[in-house]
Amino acid sequence: MVSNVPLNQLANTSRRKILATSVMSAISLTVRSSTATSEESNRSKSSTQWTDPMTSVTTKDGVQIFYKDWGPKSGQPIVFHHGWPLCADDWDTQMLYFVGKGYRVIAHDRRGHGRSSQVGDGHDMDHYAADAAAVVNHLDLRNAIHVGHSTGGGEAVRYVARHGRDRVAKLVLISAVPPLMLNTEGNPGGLPINVLDDLRRQLAANRAQFYFDFASGPFYGYNRPGAVASQAVIWNWWRQGMMGGAKAHYDGIKAFSETDFTEDLKSIAVPTLVLHGDDDQIVPVSDSAPLSAKLLKNSTLKIYEGLPHGMCTTHASIVNAELSAFIAA
Repeated sequence: MVSNVPLNQLANTSRRKILATSVMSAISLTVRSSTATSEESNRSKSSTQWTDPMTSVTTKDGVQIFYKDWGPKSGQPIVFHHGWPLCADDWDTQMLYFVGKGYRVIAHDRRGHGRSSQVGDGHDMDHYAADAAAVVNHLDLRNAIHVGHSTGGGEAVRYVARHGRDRVAKLVLISAVPPLMLNTEGNPGGLPINVLDDLRRQLAANRAQFYFDFASGPFYGYNRPGAVASQAVIWNWWRQGMMGGAKAHYDGIKAFSETDFTEDLKSIAVPTLVLHGDDDQIVPVSDSAPLSAKLLKNSTLKIYEGLPHGMCTTHASIVNAELSAFIAA
């Protein structure tokens, strides 16, 4: 059956429907707007009860340093210092492992890295160590084990030497940059300055591509014959690097390569475990771990055949077992 309805009646009906719909929409928007304003007002009134999920501490020069703090406050603290140009996330495997064993695990993002302030200055080892001290003092960590990887090893050494003598129980250096990476008259086995200048050039030209290539190749040893690269690991490295600031990372190359930690190492008396892979293409073992171990007063040196710079990720089970044994000893 076909209904014959005049066109003008259809038009009037449509206009009435449109008008009714518009009125209802306006009322709905008004109600939602009023509700949102009320909710915003309530949030404003109760702002003192709202907690920022970004846990951080402010340094003396006004820099916000992000940190993670997991585990029981009564547990022995393990403080992790990450490598360049990464962030605290690079320690997730170790942090999950040790928090599961009842330790209190802490890791922070270096200034200009990760979720910390992307400031334009202070990208040197003195500031890095002072920032670590700000986190440690804020959390009042005592009898702590400090673990540093790569650049974080330098940061940990300077922190222990200058800030943490009454708070530190043990120190661990993994693929760490001390004593000195740069080739000098007194350090003939170091890297030539042109190698480091090339890193700066690549970073400035195309940081995203440089970081992808770095993680895809020498950092994890994925450029070696027969190596099976993990794309997830590569992209996670890239993600961490791109979270930070280009200026901090550019300046950081000078900080990790040209800082001489000789006197810092000589002054450290706490038991120190020095771990390094003999296939480290970033911090060559011949000019790092054995020399640091000799300068330290109380050190244990372990060099692993075939392990790359990023051994905390590629060989986490080995690293975690070594850390466990050393901490428990």
